[in-house]
Amino acid sequence: APHQPAQPFKFTISESCDRIKEEFQFLQAQYHSLKLECEKLASEKTEMQRHYVMYYEMSYGLNIEMHKQAEIVKRLNAICAQVIPFLSQEHQQQVVQAVERAKQVTMAELNAIIGQQLQAQHLSHGHGLPVPLTPHPSGLQPPAIPPIGSSAGLLALSSALGGQSHLPIKDEKKHHDNDHQRDRDSIKSSSVSPSASFRGAEKHRNSTDYSSDSKKQKTEEKEIAARYNEKSTTPVSKSNTPTPRTDAPTPGSNSTPGLRPVPGKPPGVDPLASSLRTPMAVPCPYPTPFGIVPHAGMNGELTSPSAAYAGLHNISPQMSAAAAAAAAAAAYGRSPVVGFDPHHHMRVPAMPPNLTGIPGGKPAYSFHVTADGQMQPVPFPPDALIGPGIPRHARQINTLNHGEVVCAVTISNPTRHVYTGGKGCVKVWDISHPGNKSPVSQLDCLNRDNYIRSCRLLPDGRTLIVGGEASTLSIWDLAAPTPRIKAELTSSAPACYALAISPDSKVCFSCCSDGNIAVWDLHNQTLVRQFQGHTDGASCIDISNDGTKLWTGGLDNTVRSWDLREGRQLQQHDFTSQIFSLGYCPTGEWLAVGMENSNVEVLHVTKPDKYQLHLHESCVLSLKFAHCGKWFVSTGKDNLLNAWRTPYGASIFQSKESSSVLSCDISVDDKYIVTGSGDKKATVYEVIY
Repeated sequence: APHQPAQPFKFTISESCDRIKEEFQFLQAQYHSLKLECEKLASEKTEMQRHYVMYYEMSYGLNIEMHKQAEIVKRLNAICAQVIPFLSQEHQQQVVQAVERAKQVTMAELNAIIGQQLQAQHLSHGHGLPVPLTPHPSGLQPPAIPPIGSSAGLLALSSALGGQSHLPIKDEKKHHDNDHQRDRDSIKSSSVSPSASFRGAEKHRNSTDYSSDSKKQKTEEKEIAARYNEKSTTPVSKSNTPTPRTDAPTPGSNSTPGLRPVPGKPPGVDPLASSLRTPMAVPCPYPTPFGIVPHAGMNGELTSPSAAYAGLHNISPQMSAAAAAAAAAAAYGRSPVVGFDPHHHMRVPAMPPNLTGIPGGKPAYSFHVTADGQMQPVPFPPDALIGPGIPRHARQINTLNHGEVVCAVTISNPTRHVYTGGKGCVKVWDISHPGNKSPVSQLDCLNRDNYIRSCRLLPDGRTLIVGGEASTLSIWDLAAPTPRIKAELTSSAPACYALAISPDSKVCFSCCSDGNIAVWDLHNQTLVRQFQGHTDGASCIDISNDGTKLWTGGLDNTVRSWDLREGRQLQQHDFTSQIFSLGYCPTGEWLAVGMENSNVEVLHVTKPDKYQLHLHESCVLSLKFAHCGKWFVSTGKDNLLNAWRTPYGASIFQSKESSSVLSCDISVDDKYIVTGSGDKKATVYEVIY
């Protein structure tokens, strides 16, 4: 009897031991399984790193090849330019016509050429092009690399050769522009679209694109050579030459580890900079291969081939994941206004304004795109460039030396005052007296180091609203003896990229860096609503003339329309490039959109077809319709002001400035244009009809 109680006790211990043993065996099995998985992942990681290095080596080789081909084309160009003047006048004319014919490469021909090249490579190597690499995870996102040798050196050589040319400058420019356009179109035809889910990596072209680009360039050169042999004529050709993107000090804050140390700060990513998606880069004396160089557009626009590979020399395959991740973060932290180019004197000249897009002028740059994506050059009607309300050109009549990069401009109604927004302040200029060289007043709006990004006058001209790299909008009373702040509006977003005012002056809309559109009641100075939808910074905005619809563009590659009466989103247009600027036509159903990839697209607001315009050579930073609705202007990082006919985009005139043109405005009577420049000034143009 005394042993009876012990039996169950012993049994319990034995059972517990068995259970513990089972659990231990189970855990041991789990451990082995996890260990195997870990080893498998480690081997996959090694394999991925090997691929990473392999693709970098490929891109390095392609970069060299690209520069080599560009150099060959430039030298041939110079030889042609020297030979042509020795021909008789009749033969010169034939040569010029042959050159024009040589440039008319259709999409079908390009596709056939690319197909032959791919087939040839497949046969010679036993396999085709490498499978397009999935966009890099953020830890492996490649920073871009400086071009082989120096692109500045290539350009210097190009200009030296150009200096020996006996061709008229006009023709040289025309040849360059025609070929540049053709190169852009050919690049576009073979673009590869990586998965949209990897947005951070989308902005980099994969090596397959470059491989096919390089082959197309070679093929075009072979065709040129063949035509030369057949007709004893040599087309003057120019390749898509990389431009040095050594950006001068620019507003905002992005820094790339190792590549762009900010003076006075340790290298690294400024978390605030990344969160702001700040549109401009930090003041920095170093060349910047990253961040403010426009990235390749997803439909193949490569604004600067050197940008896509800048940095291959600077990184080793063993670069730390942290540094690579930080570099990727800095690259992704881009913004709607990009830096400007201090080396404008080294740039190849752009198209002269007197070449119109009609027979005998430059080749097609305006395309009609149908709902199913078919692109056709636009035949311009006879009244494209002439007629009532169509300007002939614009004449620079005044320079306003602001002293800082001018990111925002606006003109009063009637046209008397111009407001220029720079670092920390808005300056007011009286342009009714052209002799005035200094501002009549200065409105200190933000901290001294933060840039104004937008300023808007209420229709009565007595109130100015200012926003920029701060969470606060300031409302200025201009009717007071000295302009003074009468109210401030504070939002949760760290920056405002653009502003719009309702036609009745009751409501203000601000595009926030967090993607929201804040709606402010100006009478009560309160936030009444937020339109939410953009998944990245909202960069630009316009409102319909009747005040019922709002249009916004964003860094999330979308344009959206909003119903202001019902407070909801109406439409969404998806693009493969970030949106930097837009404008709604005051008289018709057209919306013009300026893209990071250098295109201007004109959308019909109810029909699916659109126009695509290709004259800018870099990001389109600002856009504004004339109040008559018959024309609009766009400005870009390529230093150009372009005026276009609504809606099909015939080029009315162009003006080349000395630096990036970051902002623009047109007076209410359509007689004046003002632009804000990276050269720390604003320019006033008189529109000549």
